[in-house]
Amino acid sequence: MTGRPRYPDLMPGFRWQDIDADGIRIRAAVGGSGPPLLLLHGHPQTHLTWYKVAPELAKRFTVVATDLRGYGDSDKPAGDAEHRTYSKRAMAADQVAVMAALGFDRFAVVAHDRGARVAHRMALDHPDRVTRLALLDIAPTATMYAQTSREFATRYFWWFFLIQPFDLPERLISADPDYFLDRHLASQTKIAGSLDPRVLAEYRRCYRDPATRHAICEDYRAAAGIDLEHDAADDDRRIEAPLLVLWGGLGTVGTLFDVLETWRAKARDVDGHAIACGHSPQEEAPDALLLALDDFL
Repeated sequence: MTGRPRYPDLMPGFRWQDIDADGIRIRAAVGGSGPPLLLLHGHPQTHLTWYKVAPELAKRFTVVATDLRGYGDSDKPAGDAEHRTYSKRAMAADQVAVMAALGFDRFAVVAHDRGARVAHRMALDHPDRVTRLALLDIAPTATMYAQTSREFATRYFWWFFLIQPFDLPERLISADPDYFLDRHLASQTKIAGSLDPRVLAEYRRCYRDPATRHAICEDYRAAAGIDLEHDAADDDRRIEAPLLVLWGGLGTVGTLFDVLETWRAKARDVDGHAIACGHSPQEEAPDALLLALDDFL
């Protein structure tokens, strides 16, 4: 099934598909040629977060940019009592199935925010699939919760708000989803004017869907529960693929955490550095991001 993007000119040369990932429909934009490269977005974005870098990457790679389960135009199944439906294990399995459906058994991954947490789990659950891994502006989930401070809880309040039991956050956000979304983006973006208004319009369109807002809450609830259980069970395991960690030098993660050290406890081969931007290098500092990825990939 072919998707119908509203702004195809944002990612010229790409085609949009709906792919069956073992019963979950995942929206994917596919473009370019060469070795396969999977791009995973975060919250509150969609695959369009890559619009400044995907066309350039497509000159060297077959780029697959997807909407995670629950986000964008992918399926949004209802949550469950243990939040397994939105565990990073389940969300990673979706993406592996997407790549397999496209004929790619092994591939590199570049992932941001929530997508980077999905990619972390993917690298542990499917080490034979991930050739190289780049994670943008996160420290490991378990580390961030374990090292929570007043400043972190203040800056990242949604980590503690969105995990509240159904349907408290869903109901409160429904009063003005555009306001909540816009305030969230504004708090994390440090480079003014870095987001195309058409992309913001797409983020708003998706956030206005109650099913999306429920899925987002379930994503965060899973991160504070079942995902931590999975991480604890794998505490002695390490990411085997070469890992590049990049973070916004003007953002919260780099300010409050020693990002490289947090990942050296989780992976065997780690490198990385800060980029002069806020939370979203792909939108705020695409040239710097592309330079780093060019060297790594």
